[in-house]
Order: sequence, then C-alpha cells, then structure tokens
Amino acid sequence: MPWPSRKRDKGAVADKKEPDAKIAKTEKETSDKEEGEKSAKPPAGSSKSGWKNWKKKESESGGEESKITYCHWLLKSEPESRLEKGVDVKFSVDDLKAQPNQTTCWDGVRNYQARNFLRSMKLGQQAFFYHSNCKEPGIVALVKIVKEAYPDHTQFDQKDPHYDSTSRKENPKWSMVDVQFVRMTKRFIPLAEIKAHHLAHKADGGPLKDMMLFSRQRLSIQPLTQEEFDFVLSLEEQKPH
Repeated sequence: MPWPSRKRDKGAVADKKEPDAKIAKTEKETSDKEEGEKSAKPPAGSSKSGWKNWKKKESESGGEESKITYCHWLLKSEPESRLEKGVDVKFSVDDLKAQPNQTTCWDGVRNYQARNFLRSMKLGQQAFFYHSNCKEPGIVALVKIVKEAYPDHTQFDQKDPHYDSTSRKENPKWSMVDVQFVRMTKRFIPLAEIKAHHLAHKADGGPLKDMMLFSRQRLSIQPLTQEEFDFVLSLEEQKPH
C-alpha cells in the first residue's frame, strides 16, 4: 500500500550544513541545488586514515583491483520535515526501520540519470542510506536492494507531489526499487569527512578521487565502485576527526 512519498527527486534542496549549496533527496535537472563541492570546507591535502595503508591491507587480504564498475549505491533522503505540495517528504532511516519488514519502495525519482542508475540496480546490492538537506548531511546506515526496478506508482497519483501528467501507464517514465534496512553504520560518517578524503585522494590518486558525490552533487541516487564503497565503509571503524 502506498505511503507518502519521501524519496523526492524533483528540485533538490540544499543541505543546511552547507552555506552555498545543499542537497535533498530529489532533483530535477534544471532546479537542483548543489551539495558536496560547496559543503563546509574540510582540510585539504591529507587523508588522515591513510588510504595507501588501507589499500595495502585490502591487497594483503586478497582483494583485487577491479575495473570501474558500479556495484553499490548511495541513496539520499531527507530526515527533517519539509512540505512539498502539502505533503511531508521527510523520510529518515528511523522511518525506514519502522516500515513493515523494514522495507520500502524508493519512489519519487524524477531525474533521468538517477532513474537510469536506479534501473541498473541488482537484487542484493548494498547501498549507503544518506541523510540530506539537514543540519549535518552524511551516511547513517546500510540498505540492500530487495526488488529490482518496476513502475513508480506515484507518477500516476494526481495527489502525489511527484505526479507526472506526461507519463503513461502503458509506457511509464519513472521507476522505483524496494530497499530493506541492513544495519546502522557503526558511527555517523559526515559529508565533510568524506570530502576531506576526496580532496586528498584527488591529489594522490586515492579511491575517492572520482567519487560522484562531488562531481554530480545533484543526483539523489549515485553509483559507487567497489573500491569507493569499501573505503567509505572502512571509515566507520575510525575515530572521527
């Protein structure tokens, strides 16, 4: 049974933590605001976790470098109330955990590139649940894909803020997937911390050098390589700095 849309993708809003631009969990190609690059400015030039040591550790454990293949995801959602066409689009990780079987449809995506990423998601793949458009944006949990892409019912609902009058049931424009809560990350991983590593890795060729969070900030659904996913996940084991 459908519930109020909360994964919006239509006119991204800026994360409050960022003075110049912030992101929400939706994005329309012409009206999104930016997040990552203009977020709170972290120290550049050094990645305190030492990505080279991390990479060495991965190699020693039998890990192999793979081609640039996207097999994990980052999904943005708004944890704080915000009305869109009279509907509250808030949806936090706690809201996900409160759903039956801790599972929900990921609806409301209205950006073609984000939709295409969503359509390429495979059963069982994991994603980071990212809180956006809030005081401190960042990663809070892991989820997994439990149903691959199928038509998003909200595009046909005239009362839904993501209604699209140009979409036809015989050829729907928009899709959604079902995701299920896996676990909370061991600690909150803030955007500012991820950006500090990204800036350091741009200089020395680390795993986050091309992370889409900082090159396509407007997208509410973003792909991650295995190396990007593994590095970001490794941050939960480190003390915040």
